[in-house]
Amino acid sequence: MRGKQAGPTLALPFPLLMAFSLKLTAIVVLSAIYCQVSGAPSSKGFRINTHHSRVVGRGLQLHTYHPPSTFETFGTGVDHPLSRRDNPDIEEASVAFVKSRLNVESDAISFKSGYSSETAKHAYVKQIHNGIPIANAAANVAFSHDNKVVSFGSSFVKTKNAASTTPSISLENAISRAEETLDGSYNGHPASVHYIAKEDGSLVLAHSMQIQNETKGTWYDAFVDAHSGELVHVTDFVAKASYLVLPIQKQVLTQGFEVLEDPFDSFSSPLGWHSDGTTDYNTTTGNNVIAFKDTAQSSLTGASSAVLNFIYKQDPTVQPTVQVNVDAARTNAFYIANSVHDIMYRYGFTESSFNFQTNNFGKGGKGNDPVQVSVQNSAGLDNANFATPPDGQKPLMRMFLWDYVQPMRDGALENDIVVHENTHGMTNRMTGGGTADCLQTTEAGGLGEGWSDAVAEWTEHNSSSVPDYVMGQYVSNWSPGVRSRPYSTSTTKNPLKYSSLKGRTELHAVGEIWANTLHNVYASLVGKYGWSSTARTDPTGSEGNVVFLHLLIDALALQPCNPTFLNARDAWIQADANRYKGANKCLLWGVFASRGMGVDATSSAYVDSYTVPSGC
Repeated sequence: MRGKQAGPTLALPFPLLMAFSLKLTAIVVLSAIYCQVSGAPSSKGFRINTHHSRVVGRGLQLHTYHPPSTFETFGTGVDHPLSRRDNPDIEEASVAFVKSRLNVESDAISFKSGYSSETAKHAYVKQIHNGIPIANAAANVAFSHDNKVVSFGSSFVKTKNAASTTPSISLENAISRAEETLDGSYNGHPASVHYIAKEDGSLVLAHSMQIQNETKGTWYDAFVDAHSGELVHVTDFVAKASYLVLPIQKQVLTQGFEVLEDPFDSFSSPLGWHSDGTTDYNTTTGNNVIAFKDTAQSSLTGASSAVLNFIYKQDPTVQPTVQVNVDAARTNAFYIANSVHDIMYRYGFTESSFNFQTNNFGKGGKGNDPVQVSVQNSAGLDNANFATPPDGQKPLMRMFLWDYVQPMRDGALENDIVVHENTHGMTNRMTGGGTADCLQTTEAGGLGEGWSDAVAEWTEHNSSSVPDYVMGQYVSNWSPGVRSRPYSTSTTKNPLKYSSLKGRTELHAVGEIWANTLHNVYASLVGKYGWSSTARTDPTGSEGNVVFLHLLIDALALQPCNPTFLNARDAWIQADANRYKGANKCLLWGVFASRGMGVDATSSAYVDSYTVPSGC
C-alpha cells in the first residue's frame, strides 16, 4: 500500500493524509495508511461532535460519549450576579454565573482553575453530583476586565439514575482490570473517583487512573465502572548558545541549515534554554524542553565544542541513526520546541494558562512539566505524535523515522512536523483549563489537527505573500505532501467547506477543513493589514499575522470543552471583540461564510450557510 521510492500511491481516498498521524491526544499506534475515511462507526447515535470511537489496548473497540457543548458569546459583555461588587473573586463570580445561567445549585458546581490574560479572565468549573465530579461535564466562563461576562460554554448534563457513591469494586481491582484491558501499567499518578455521564443521562461511578505503555506510546486516563468493573471511558493524552539548525521559518532541511547564536527569547525564557534555575545544563535539556533519543532520557546531545555549542552537520547520504545525524536531529528538535514555547508564550500560552515548564517562576500553573521530545523513537515509522497530560505532568512528543526513501528521513528535521506536534500540547492545555481532556470528540480532535497545521504554516511565512501550503513533503518524499490537497485560497485547488464534514470520522480528514479555513483567515488578515517580520518576538503590532495568532490563541481559552467547528468560529469572533473591539468581525464572518460556516450553518446535519450577519 506504500511506494518506497516514488512516494505513496494516490489510489486511496485521501493519499498519505492518514499516514501522517500527527496526533493531538490519541497516541495509539495506528497503521501507516488508512484505507477508508468515510462511514461513521456503527454505534447507534454516533456523532463526531459528541462521540469518539477508538481501538484501545488489546483490540477493544471503545465508543466514548462527551455531552454536547453549548457556547454563547456576548460581545462587549453582560452582567452576572456579582457584577455590583468591585472586582469580585473569579471563583465566586464564575460559580454564581453558572448557577444562575443553568439554574443549578451551588453544590453542583466546583471551581477547577482560572487565570487572567491580556483580554479576559478565564474560569473553568466542573459539574458535581452527590459530592463527586462528573468527569465529562464542564463549563467555562470568560469575564472582561470591566467585570462583564463575554462568553460561556457548558457541557453540563441533566442527571438521572446515578450509581451508588460507594464502590463495589476496589481501586486495586479496577487498576488491574484497566491494565489488562489497555495493555499498560498504572503510572502512580493519584487515582480518584468520578461519575461518567452516559448518553441516556445516567451516571456511572468510576475509578479513574492513568495507564501507560511506554513501549507502545499509549497514555490514558482510564475510567473503570466501580460497580461492574467495565472500562467505560478513556481520556487519551496522546502534540550564549550556538545551534546548527533549520531556522523555524524554513520548512525542510533542503532549504539550508544555519548556525544561530542565542536564539532564545529572554522574555519567554528568562534563564535561556539550558537552565531551570536550579541546574545549568550543557546538553539538550532545559526548563522548557528535554530532547533525547528513543526512550533513554539520558541519551541527550551534549555541546560539540565550547560550552553550549551544538554544531552537528547532518549527513543526508547515510542513515539518520549515524551518530552525527542523531545529534543533528536532537539539536533541531530542541531548538524548534523551545522556539515554539517562546513564540506562544509571547501570545498568551504562559505559566498561568498551563504551558510546559519545569520552573514556573511563581507565575501560576503547575511546573515540572517540560516537553519531552523522543527523537528517532523506535516504536513506529512514518509518523509522529504528542501526548498531553494535565498541567503539572510532563508531555511526550515522539518523532519517528520515515522509510519512503533510502536513506530514511528523520521527522525531527522537518520543522512543520515538530511545530505541528508542539501545537497539540498548547491546544489541549488551553481548551478546558489545563485538564487536557477537552478535545476528545472526533470533531474537536479534528479541530486540533487543523490548529496544528495552521500554526506550522504561520511559523514558516517570510513575507506578505500567502502561497498554497503543503505539509510533510520532505519526509514523505512526495511533492503533494501528506494532506489530500494543499491549503489554498482557491476553491478550485481546495474546495473543502463545512458540509465536507459529512461522513468524515478520521481526525486528519476533519482537520483539513479547519486548517484550510484558517489559511483563508490568515490570507485575509495579511491582505488587509500587512505582514510583520518581527511577529515571532513582538506581539504588539497591528499586522495581519500578529492579529491572526492573537485570535487563534485567545479563542482557545474561550471555547467550550469539546468544541464544534461552529463553537470555534464563534470563539474567534468573540476573541476579536475582546481584543480588537470587533474591528475584524465582518472580515472573519466573510471568510467563515465563504467556506460554509455562515450564520445559518447547522451542526445537526453540517448544512452550509454563506450568509453573514446584518451590517456586514
